[in-house]
Amino acid sequence: MPAPPSQTLYQQRNQPDGVPPLALTGERTLPDVPEENYWYRRHLVVYQWIAGQLQGLRAIDMACGEGYGADVLSRAAASVVGVDANPEAHEHARLRYPQANLRFVRDLVDSFAEQTDAVVFLQTIEHLQDPGAVLEHFRSLIGVDGAVFVSTPNVLTLAPKGASRSGNPWHVHEYRLREFDELCKAHFTRVDMYGLFHARKLRAHELALRLGWDRVHARLGITTRFYDWFTPAIAASDFALRPARDANMDRALDFIAVCRP
Repeated sequence: MPAPPSQTLYQQRNQPDGVPPLALTGERTLPDVPEENYWYRRHLVVYQWIAGQLQGLRAIDMACGEGYGADVLSRAAASVVGVDANPEAHEHARLRYPQANLRFVRDLVDSFAEQTDAVVFLQTIEHLQDPGAVLEHFRSLIGVDGAVFVSTPNVLTLAPKGASRSGNPWHVHEYRLREFDELCKAHFTRVDMYGLFHARKLRAHELALRLGWDRVHARLGITTRFYDWFTPAIAASDFALRPARDANMDRALDFIAVCRP
Protein backbone atom coordinates (compact mmCIF):
# COMPACT_ATOMS: atom_id res chain seq x y z
CA MET A 1 0.00 0.00 0.00
CA PRO A 2 1.56 3.36 -0.96
CA ALA A 3 2.32 5.67 1.93
CA PRO A 4 0.61 9.06 2.02
CA PRO A 5 2.83 11.72 0.40
CA SER A 6 4.57 14.33 2.51
CA GLN A 7 1.79 16.80 3.17
CA THR A 8 3.82 20.01 3.01
CA LEU A 9 4.86 19.61 -0.62
CA TYR A 10 1.62 19.16 -2.50
CA GLN A 11 -1.44 21.10 -3.54
CA GLN A 12 -4.07 20.57 -6.20
CA ARG A 13 -3.19 21.14 -9.83
CA ASN A 14 -5.18 22.49 -12.76
CA GLN A 15 -8.18 23.89 -10.91
CA PRO A 16 -10.88 25.81 -12.83
CA ASP A 17 -10.52 29.58 -13.03
CA GLY A 18 -11.51 31.23 -9.77
CA VAL A 19 -11.27 28.03 -7.69
CA PRO A 20 -8.52 28.18 -5.03
CA PRO A 21 -6.50 24.94 -4.87
CA LEU A 22 -6.36 23.10 -1.56
CA ALA A 23 -3.13 21.94 0.04
CA LEU A 24 -2.67 18.36 1.17
CA THR A 25 -2.69 18.28 4.97
CA GLY A 26 -3.24 14.60 5.75
CA GLU A 27 -6.63 15.35 7.31
CA ARG A 28 -8.50 14.81 4.03
CA THR A 29 -7.73 13.35 0.64
CA LEU A 30 -7.78 15.41 -2.56
CA PRO A 31 -8.25 14.85 -6.28
CA ASP A 32 -5.87 16.54 -8.74
CA VAL A 33 -2.75 15.64 -6.75
CA PRO A 34 -0.97 12.83 -8.66
CA GLU A 35 1.03 11.72 -5.61
CA GLU A 36 -2.22 11.33 -3.63
CA ASN A 37 -4.03 9.40 -6.36
CA TYR A 38 -3.97 6.02 -4.56
CA TRP A 39 -5.88 7.45 -1.55
CA TYR A 40 -8.24 9.51 -3.68
CA ARG A 41 -9.26 6.50 -5.80
CA ARG A 42 -9.60 4.36 -2.68
CA HIS A 43 -12.21 6.80 -1.39
CA LEU A 44 -13.79 7.51 -4.77
CA VAL A 45 -14.75 3.89 -5.45
CA VAL A 46 -16.83 3.84 -2.26
CA TYR A 47 -18.62 7.06 -3.19
CA GLN A 48 -19.40 5.58 -6.61
CA TRP A 49 -20.79 2.41 -5.02
CA ILE A 50 -23.00 4.41 -2.66
CA ALA A 51 -24.20 6.68 -5.48
CA GLY A 52 -25.56 3.59 -7.22
CA GLN A 53 -27.95 3.14 -4.26
CA LEU A 54 -29.19 6.73 -4.07
CA GLN A 55 -31.10 7.12 -7.32
CA GLY A 56 -33.75 9.80 -6.78
CA LEU A 57 -33.07 10.14 -3.03
CA ARG A 58 -31.94 13.01 -0.81
CA ALA A 59 -28.45 12.65 0.67
CA ILE A 60 -26.11 14.46 3.04
CA ASP A 61 -22.35 14.00 2.69
CA MET A 62 -21.05 14.74 6.17
CA ALA A 63 -17.43 15.95 6.47
CA CYS A 64 -17.39 16.28 2.70
CA GLY A 65 -13.97 17.92 2.52
CA GLU A 66 -13.00 19.02 -1.00
CA GLY A 67 -16.46 18.14 -2.30
CA TYR A 68 -15.64 15.51 -4.93
CA GLY A 69 -17.67 12.84 -3.13
CA ALA A 70 -20.77 15.00 -2.84
CA ASP A 71 -20.38 15.73 -6.55
CA VAL A 72 -20.34 11.98 -7.32
CA LEU A 73 -23.45 11.42 -5.19
CA SER A 74 -25.26 14.29 -6.91
CA ARG A 75 -25.04 12.51 -10.26
CA ALA A 76 -27.56 9.94 -8.98
CA ALA A 77 -29.33 11.49 -5.99
CA ALA A 78 -32.21 13.94 -6.29
CA SER A 79 -30.36 16.38 -4.03
CA VAL A 80 -27.14 16.41 -2.00
CA VAL A 81 -25.88 18.63 0.80
CA GLY A 82 -22.14 18.62 1.46
CA VAL A 83 -21.34 19.57 5.07
CA ASP A 84 -17.88 20.55 6.28
CA ALA A 85 -16.62 22.89 9.00
CA ASN A 86 -13.35 23.86 7.32
CA PRO A 87 -13.68 27.32 5.70
CA GLU A 88 -11.12 26.71 2.93
CA ALA A 89 -12.64 23.35 1.97
CA HIS A 90 -16.16 24.81 2.04
CA GLU A 91 -15.24 27.72 -0.23
CA HIS A 92 -13.37 25.45 -2.63
CA ALA A 93 -16.26 22.96 -2.85
CA ARG A 94 -18.85 25.70 -3.34
CA LEU A 95 -16.92 27.12 -6.29
CA ARG A 96 -15.68 23.85 -7.75
CA TYR A 97 -18.99 21.93 -7.88
CA PRO A 98 -21.87 24.32 -8.79
CA GLN A 99 -24.51 21.72 -9.75
CA ALA A 100 -28.15 22.70 -9.35
CA ASN A 101 -28.97 19.75 -7.05
CA LEU A 102 -25.84 20.16 -4.90
CA ARG A 103 -25.18 22.70 -2.19
CA PHE A 104 -22.51 23.06 0.46
CA VAL A 105 -23.02 24.15 4.07
CA ARG A 106 -20.32 25.10 6.53
CA ASP A 107 -21.27 23.35 9.76
CA LEU A 108 -20.27 20.60 12.20
CA VAL A 109 -21.39 17.03 11.57
CA ASP A 110 -22.98 16.80 15.03
CA SER A 111 -24.99 20.01 14.69
CA PHE A 112 -26.17 20.09 11.07
CA ALA A 113 -29.77 18.89 11.14
CA GLU A 114 -31.85 18.40 8.03
CA GLN A 115 -34.11 15.49 7.25
CA THR A 116 -32.79 13.23 4.51
CA ASP A 117 -32.96 9.73 3.03
CA ALA A 118 -29.27 8.94 3.43
CA VAL A 119 -26.27 10.18 5.36
CA VAL A 120 -22.80 9.43 3.97
CA PHE A 121 -19.89 9.63 6.41
CA LEU A 122 -16.66 8.27 4.96
CA GLN A 123 -13.20 7.99 6.53
CA THR A 124 -14.05 10.36 9.38
CA ILE A 125 -15.45 8.39 12.33
CA GLU A 126 -11.88 7.54 13.37
CA HIS A 127 -11.38 11.30 13.99
CA LEU A 128 -14.16 11.58 16.58
CA GLN A 129 -14.02 11.69 20.37
CA ASP A 130 -17.67 10.58 20.69
CA PRO A 131 -18.59 8.55 17.59
CA GLY A 132 -21.69 7.07 19.23
CA ALA A 133 -23.29 10.46 19.72
CA VAL A 134 -22.66 11.36 16.08
CA LEU A 135 -24.17 8.09 14.83
CA GLU A 136 -27.21 8.70 17.01
CA HIS A 137 -27.53 12.18 15.51
CA PHE A 138 -27.35 10.74 11.99
CA ARG A 139 -30.04 8.21 12.84
CA SER A 140 -32.35 11.05 13.86
CA LEU A 141 -32.03 12.57 10.37
CA ILE A 142 -33.01 9.59 8.20
CA GLY A 143 -36.46 8.58 9.42
CA VAL A 144 -37.58 4.95 9.47
CA ASP A 145 -36.60 3.99 5.93
CA GLY A 146 -33.28 5.76 5.49
CA ALA A 147 -29.66 4.60 5.62
CA VAL A 148 -26.35 5.79 7.01
CA PHE A 149 -23.19 4.81 5.12
CA VAL A 150 -20.07 4.87 7.28
CA SER A 151 -16.52 3.85 6.41
CA THR A 152 -13.27 3.65 8.35
CA PRO A 153 -9.82 2.17 7.72
CA ASN A 154 -8.98 -1.27 9.09
CA VAL A 155 -6.23 -0.76 11.64
CA LEU A 156 -4.84 -4.23 10.84
CA THR A 157 -3.88 -3.11 7.33
CA LEU A 158 -3.40 0.61 8.01
CA ALA A 159 -0.87 0.33 10.85
CA PRO A 160 2.72 -0.80 10.21
CA LYS A 161 3.34 -4.47 10.93
CA GLY A 162 3.48 -5.03 14.68
CA ALA A 163 2.11 -1.58 15.55
CA SER A 164 -1.20 -1.04 17.35
CA ARG A 165 -2.11 2.05 15.32
CA SER A 166 -1.03 3.94 12.22
CA GLY A 167 0.43 7.02 13.86
CA ASN A 168 -1.86 9.35 11.91
CA PRO A 169 -2.10 12.39 14.22
CA TRP A 170 -5.68 13.13 13.11
CA HIS A 171 -7.02 9.72 14.23
CA VAL A 172 -8.52 9.41 17.70
CA HIS A 173 -9.33 5.70 17.41
CA GLU A 174 -8.61 3.13 14.69
CA TYR A 175 -10.91 0.13 14.42
CA ARG A 176 -10.82 -3.60 14.03
CA LEU A 177 -13.89 -5.17 12.43
CA ARG A 178 -15.48 -6.33 15.67
CA GLU A 179 -15.17 -2.91 17.32
CA PHE A 180 -16.60 -1.09 14.31
CA ASP A 181 -19.45 -3.57 13.92
CA GLU A 182 -20.35 -3.30 17.62
CA LEU A 183 -20.26 0.50 17.47
CA CYS A 184 -22.67 0.60 14.53
CA LYS A 185 -25.01 -2.05 15.99
CA ALA A 186 -25.28 -0.09 19.22
CA HIS A 187 -27.17 2.59 17.28
CA PHE A 188 -28.84 0.79 14.37
CA THR A 189 -31.06 -2.28 14.11
CA ARG A 190 -29.57 -3.55 10.86
CA VAL A 191 -25.92 -3.23 9.86
CA ASP A 192 -24.54 -4.73 6.64
CA MET A 193 -20.75 -4.74 6.57
CA TYR A 194 -18.48 -4.67 3.50
CA GLY A 195 -14.74 -4.66 2.98
CA LEU A 196 -12.64 -2.82 0.41
CA PHE A 197 -9.76 -4.75 -1.19
CA HIS A 198 -7.09 -4.28 -3.81
CA ALA A 199 -7.95 -5.57 -7.29
CA ARG A 200 -6.38 -5.62 -10.77
CA LYS A 201 -3.16 -3.52 -10.84
CA LEU A 202 -3.07 -3.11 -7.07
CA ARG A 203 -3.58 -6.82 -6.48
CA ALA A 204 -0.74 -7.59 -8.91
CA HIS A 205 1.44 -5.05 -7.10
CA GLU A 206 0.54 -6.66 -3.76
CA LEU A 207 1.63 -10.07 -5.06
CA ALA A 208 4.82 -8.60 -6.55
CA LEU A 209 5.74 -7.14 -3.15
CA ARG A 210 5.40 -10.59 -1.58
CA LEU A 211 7.82 -11.90 -4.20
CA GLY A 212 10.43 -9.26 -3.40
CA TRP A 213 9.57 -6.38 -5.76
CA ASP A 214 10.88 -3.80 -3.24
CA ARG A 215 14.37 -5.31 -3.46
CA VAL A 216 14.23 -5.50 -7.25
CA HIS A 217 13.24 -1.91 -8.03
CA ALA A 218 15.70 -0.58 -5.47
CA ARG A 219 18.55 -2.65 -6.94
CA LEU A 220 17.68 -1.52 -10.48
CA GLY A 221 17.44 2.12 -9.42
CA ILE A 222 13.95 2.57 -10.90
CA THR A 223 11.93 3.19 -7.74
CA THR A 224 11.10 6.84 -8.44
CA ARG A 225 10.43 6.32 -12.14
CA PHE A 226 8.17 3.31 -11.51
CA TYR A 227 6.03 4.92 -8.81
CA ASP A 228 5.86 8.24 -10.66
CA TRP A 229 4.08 6.20 -13.37
CA PHE A 230 2.25 3.65 -11.23
CA THR A 231 0.60 5.86 -8.60
CA PRO A 232 -1.15 8.30 -11.01
CA ALA A 233 -2.28 5.29 -13.12
CA ILE A 234 -4.34 3.77 -10.27
CA ALA A 235 -8.09 3.78 -11.02
CA ALA A 236 -11.21 3.16 -8.96
CA SER A 237 -11.45 -0.20 -10.76
CA ASP A 238 -8.24 -1.26 -8.98
CA PHE A 239 -10.31 -1.68 -5.80
CA ALA A 240 -13.17 -4.10 -5.08
CA LEU A 241 -15.96 -4.06 -2.48
CA ARG A 242 -17.04 -7.40 -1.00
CA PRO A 243 -19.67 -8.36 1.58
CA ALA A 244 -18.15 -9.33 4.90
CA ARG A 245 -19.66 -12.83 4.65
CA ASP A 246 -17.64 -13.50 1.48
CA ALA A 247 -14.31 -11.99 2.49
CA ASN A 248 -11.37 -12.28 4.87
CA MET A 249 -12.08 -8.99 6.60
CA ASP A 250 -8.77 -8.97 8.48
CA ARG A 251 -7.21 -8.17 5.09
CA ALA A 252 -9.69 -5.42 4.16
CA LEU A 253 -8.30 -1.95 3.58
CA ASP A 254 -11.46 -0.23 4.79
CA PHE A 255 -14.73 -1.28 6.40
CA ILE A 256 -17.99 0.09 4.99
CA ALA A 257 -21.12 -0.22 7.12
CA VAL A 258 -24.62 0.30 5.70
CA CYS A 259 -26.73 1.11 8.77
CA ARG A 260 -30.53 1.17 8.93
CA PRO A 261 -32.90 2.00 11.84
